[in-house]
Amino acid sequence: MGLIGSRVLRCWEPDSVDLLQQEYSARPSSHISGSHKRKESSEHDLRPTCDSHRSENQEEYPQEFLSTSDGKRVKITSEYAYEKLFLNGENSDIKISALGKVWCLHKIYLCHSGYFANMFGGSSKELHKNMIELDINDKNIDVQSLHFVLGSLYRDECIFMEPFKVPNVLATAFLLQVENLIKQCIETMKTTINATTVCGYFAAAETYGLDSVRAECFEWLLHNLMTHPCVELYKEIGLELMNLLISSPDLLVMQVEIDIYTMLKQWMFLHLNPAWKGSMKELLANANNWFSRNRECIGNITFLDTEEGITFKPVFKNLRFQHIFCGLSAIRVIEQDFLIPSEWLSSVYKQQWFTFLKARRYGEIGPRDINETEFERYSMRCGKKIIKDGRYIWKWSGYNFGFPLHVIFTSHCIIFKQNTCNQLREVYSTLQPLRNIAFRLTLVSFDVTGRLSFSKTTGYKILTLKNDEERVIMKLDSIPLSFPLYIFCNFLFISLENTKNCQSCTLDNINT
Repeated sequence: MGLIGSRVLRCWEPDSVDLLQQEYSARPSSHISGSHKRKESSEHDLRPTCDSHRSENQEEYPQEFLSTSDGKRVKITSEYAYEKLFLNGENSDIKISALGKVWCLHKIYLCHSGYFANMFGGSSKELHKNMIELDINDKNIDVQSLHFVLGSLYRDECIFMEPFKVPNVLATAFLLQVENLIKQCIETMKTTINATTVCGYFAAAETYGLDSVRAECFEWLLHNLMTHPCVELYKEIGLELMNLLISSPDLLVMQVEIDIYTMLKQWMFLHLNPAWKGSMKELLANANNWFSRNRECIGNITFLDTEEGITFKPVFKNLRFQHIFCGLSAIRVIEQDFLIPSEWLSSVYKQQWFTFLKARRYGEIGPRDINETEFERYSMRCGKKIIKDGRYIWKWSGYNFGFPLHVIFTSHCIIFKQNTCNQLREVYSTLQPLRNIAFRLTLVSFDVTGRLSFSKTTGYKILTLKNDEERVIMKLDSIPLSFPLYIFCNFLFISLENTKNCQSCTLDNINT
């Protein structure tokens, strides 16, 4: 269970003002005094003045005491204000009607909301009304969140709240301009991002302009989409969000680009069959069976060309097909699934063959410099999970235009090796004595919530390797490692000129 209040959200420190200023635009500010004492920002306050209203009600609601019906004066505590005044509506001087419910409230407490402070301030006609009807058009605001936010105006102490309810509270707090509650929602969202909450938080952050929350949610998704796959998370991710994730160079890819395609196939199946229930282990087989049965019904039309599939086309366009069609097994999967339009495939085949011939004809030795923007757009994305300590050796893909690169991991270092033993020399007949490779390698581990607990990167680099040469890419001797570890890398094996020609021609054909 999450908490809106000091038990999960730290008491507001001076720099909490800066946090709020980064999240939404400033509104008129002033200090509100009155019977309800609360922590307020000295530099940024959403609540305009309500002095005219307070002066009229000072006798009825003095700062610390309230007169009861029998003439006794009762000290107003937070508990008393909430239970007697808010929940029971005692001594109410205003009724708020919204979403089919009526609350009997008090103007002096409502003025802790900037919305009501504006409404009751000055010569506003609402100042003398006994009933205010709120017209609420935000679908994120419901009766429960409105009750919660109105009640918060009467309270100082910690308020418990389930994290999945926070977007609703945030929406209501923005409507009513309750500064402290907005700040608490922001902090709660940042500290409770997980597979259950991340998509709701991301949507709320986009709706209400919380850039830092949006960035943290997006980063969490980039890190966890493939490293910690989850059926319910895949169901929650919409088309636009998935499009952003798949196109990002910072997506932490498990294995290679064909595995991104496989993940998208599973995600698409879940959106077409939202009632499906099962585990991740069962998901791929069920998705394959469903698309196979569907193929029998639609004949020679690829799925993304059908009425059902065309919605998903923009997402699949972001796959880097030149890095999928570098191995026979991946090509067989694509051809057998019959999801991808045939014109996309023929375009990739043509451009890959053209790039191969050009690289062979001109003795391709690899990239000579790095344009980071172009590198991020065209590089091969891949990753591997290291379960426990030991020595591991692998290669992420096959031919790589005559560059058989192997990766070696130990607890001391990560090594790249161009493995060109005698048997391979016959296969890779076009091997150059020196080859360049552009790359960015990142080593990470996660905590139980999916947040990064450790991260180390090489940054963007170009490495020159001789035949059979080993080079240490990252030293780990002094770093305490916790497993599992994840190693991710972006690679370019051929010059950006060749890569751009291949990819741009492919994209032109796909887009048409």
